[in-house]
Amino acid sequence: MKKAALILGIIFLVLTFVGGGYVLINHGQVNAGYAAVPGIWTVICFGFYRNGKRD
Repeated sequence: MKKAALILGIIFLVLTFVGGGYVLINHGQVNAGYAAVPGIWTVICFGFYRNGKRD
């Protein structure tokens, strides 16, 4: 389960940076949720990874 949380955290981290780049490329005219929502999931997944049960 810990490995799954780590993999999902990395995927969401990449999506956060991609979403942030998309917002910057469009000069902030698009919704910032493209970066914020995956960022929240990144924090959740990495938090679970650090405090989760051992495999």
